Parts: sequence; C-alpha cells; structure tokens
Amino acid sequence: MGHAVLIIEDEATLAKNIKSFLERHGFEARVAATAEEGLEQLDVFKPDVVLLDFHLPGMDGMEALAKINARDAQVRTIMITGHGSIQMAVDAMKAGASDYLSKPVVLSELRLRIEKTLGQDRVKQALNYYQDRVAQGSGLNKLIGESTSMRALRSTIEQLLNAERQLQDGVAPAVLIIGDTGTGKELVASALHFESRRRERPFVELNCASIPGQLLESELFGYERGAFTDARGRKIGLVEAADGGTLFLDEIGDIELGLQGKLLKLLEEKSVRRLGSLRDVQVDVRIVAATNKPLEELVQAGKFRSDLYFRLRGVQLLLPMLRDRGDDILLLARHFLKVNGARYQKTDLMFSREAEKVLLNYAWPGNVRELRNVVEEAVLLASAPAIGADQLSLCTTLGKVPPGSSTPPQSMVPVIPSEGLQPEDVERSLVLQALQKTSWNVTRAAKLLGLSRDTLRYRIEKFNLVEHRRTEPGSN
Repeated sequence: MGHAVLIIEDEATLAKNIKSFLERHGFEARVAATAEEGLEQLDVFKPDVVLLDFHLPGMDGMEALAKINARDAQVRTIMITGHGSIQMAVDAMKAGASDYLSKPVVLSELRLRIEKTLGQDRVKQALNYYQDRVAQGSGLNKLIGESTSMRALRSTIEQLLNAERQLQDGVAPAVLIIGDTGTGKELVASALHFESRRRERPFVELNCASIPGQLLESELFGYERGAFTDARGRKIGLVEAADGGTLFLDEIGDIELGLQGKLLKLLEEKSVRRLGSLRDVQVDVRIVAATNKPLEELVQAGKFRSDLYFRLRGVQLLLPMLRDRGDDILLLARHFLKVNGARYQKTDLMFSREAEKVLLNYAWPGNVRELRNVVEEAVLLASAPAIGADQLSLCTTLGKVPPGSSTPPQSMVPVIPSEGLQPEDVERSLVLQALQKTSWNVTRAAKLLGLSRDTLRYRIEKFNLVEHRRTEPGSN
C-alpha cells in the first residue's frame, strides 16, 4: 500500500469512483459520507490527505477543516465543492487547506494534486533538516589528494557513478564506506550523491551514534500522532524526507539489532512504515552507509545482522588513514591554510619548513579532521605570516607513529641498497611479514602493525596479497 486518502463526500457515486480510481493507482482510500463520520475515522485511519467536500449534511466543510487542523496539523486537506468561487477558494486556503478543486472532478487532475501535495510536504521536511547541506554541495573535487590510494578511490567512485548513469531501472546498490574516524567518509557520501543523477533531490545525513537507540527509529521512520506519549502530531521520518535522493547513515555499526531488521526491510522492499501507522509507503532512496567499526567481527559476535551487512556492502569503499597518504598531508594542510586564511582575513600565511616537517612526521590519529582543526587553530592565533612548528597544537601522546605505518620510527627503517628501493615495496614487505607472523590472522596482524583491521584489509587488496597454504604430505 502507498499513502492513505480519506474521502469525505456525500455524493455516493462520486465518492465510490474516486476511491476506486485512487486504489488502482496505489493509494489506500476510505469514504465517509459526513464530516462527523470523517472526523471519527481520522484517528483510526490516519490519512495522509483528506478530500473534503464543502457542502455536507450537518457540519460543513469549513468547520470540518478547522477541526481536522486542530486534531492533526500534518494532515493535508484538499477542498472540493460544486459551487466554487474565488472567495471560497481564498477562504479555504486561509483556513489551512493545501489545495482546492471544483466539481466536476477530473480524476487524473485530482491524482496530480494529491501527489503534488504529498511531494511538497516531503520536500519541505527535507529542506527544514538539510537546506544548508544541500546548498553547500560536495563533489569529487572535495576529495583532495594525489596519493596512490586517493587516486584509486576517486577512480573507483567515477566508475561507480558511470555505471549508475547507465542504469535503466531500479535503485543503485547500497554503498558501504569503511574508514577510521576523521578520514572523510561524509565527503565520499556527498560526492556519491552530488555527482549522481539524484543531485537535485535531498541528501539526508544521520549519525546513528549521536541519537539514543529508542529515538533513532522514530527519527528514521517517522511516526503518527498518538504513536507514543509525546507524539502530539505526525512527523515524516528522514527516510521519507530523502525520497528521490540519498540517505547517508554514518556510524551504521551503532544501530541496535531490533532496528537493523527494519533497515533491512527498507533495503529489500523499498518501503517504510511510520511508528503507529497501518500501512507501508514506497520510497525511492539510495542508501549510503559508513562505519569505523569492523562489521565482520560484529557479525561474528552476533551484534550485527549478516543479511544486513551483505545488503549494505553492495559496493565497498575503503578510506586510507591520513598518515598513510604521504605528501597529501602537506597538500591538505596548505588547502586548509588557504581556506581559513580567507575566512579570518589572513591571506599571507605560510608554513615554515620546520612546521611542514612536523606535519609530515606526525601520525595524525584523528586523520583529516584533526589536521583541519590544527590548521584552523594555527590560523586563528597567527600573529605573523610564517606559522612555525611551535604553533601547531599536536597531541604528542597519541600522535606517535605506530610500528608498521608508512613512516616508521628510525630504528625500523631498513638499510637502503645501492640500487635503491621503492617505499611501496617496504610497506608490502612489512604487511606480508605481519600476516605470516600471525598465520594470516588479520586482526592480530593489524594490532601488530598498529593499524585498524579495515585498513590492513585495504593494504592486502592494494598489494594483491594471497595466503599460500602449505600442502601436507598425503592430503588432497
């Protein structure tokens, strides 16, 4: 079923024809012959739209409209009358009607008015939440970096977007973005939306870790009036607000098991049911999820549904940590310096050589987000054009470079042969040694190298490393 329409009309034949027509086009419809009967059905049927005749036996349409608005301000009402006039239309709109039609009713036009009313409501809800974000936009040009890993990431995203542009029907597969905190997962999600055919529709973002579990369901799926104690009116959820666009669920690993089942239904059936509602509503939403948690381990521990995990990772994107991106550190630092210099009207700023050396040698546990904040603070407090190393507010305790990273401590740097070597060869060798030392236990190898499990998996794929098991004599 789709949206619900309550028809308050005393002409039985017209009401029956409208009901049959709407049901053929996916709506759920009910008829009430009087305003009093319609008001009784309002709480039971919970309609999205009310078609309200002006001339009714007993209570007239204008009085009924006032009572409907008083009971549920979120219900949209379209007034219908056989005695139309400009003044009556003006009065109805002033009283809270969403639209106005005169008899005889053209059914195809009525359907368009209903869909327009529902669409305006949805877009308004989306804009109320995310107008600033949509206005700012974000594309591939926001993914700054020339390291091998960033070039590969942009290339993969471009391939994905090109494939989606060729898609003839249906919704593109879900995307799962994996990366440590601060690596820019939200920028990747934005690029997937604003570079796609959905760019003109809403981009709705929700951090699942920032909302208590009991409130997350109502925030996602919405609710009807009376669904729970404080539900004094209807609220459209973020899924419906994102209809036609993209829903970005950040920190998806924090969603409780009970809600995971409803999210799976959304992915499989493309439908949503508000809390307290009697019907499902079809939605056209592209799902992009992100996490910094090892979802595979959560699945094994029974904390994350395996069927949802495989649904979410229709396409998987792995984001590298900042300390593994080499000269991208300086590229990003200079970018943030330019942006913040313009904001604070200090356009002549630059980093000293010592400052750039410190930036390169720091481990950046907070990744790009930490770098951005460090640079902004330095710009804010700068009293001279040159920003020195002592002006960089770094966390020296957390910022030590861990063993196995692309910038290892001096004691771990191998002797360079006379013919030279490639940094990637050293990195590949360290990863392979850790895997062999732990018998290819990815979790233990990641801890040995001071990396996250997902980052190590990224490197395994990057270097095409494959475990070669030794065959014992007599085995098949």
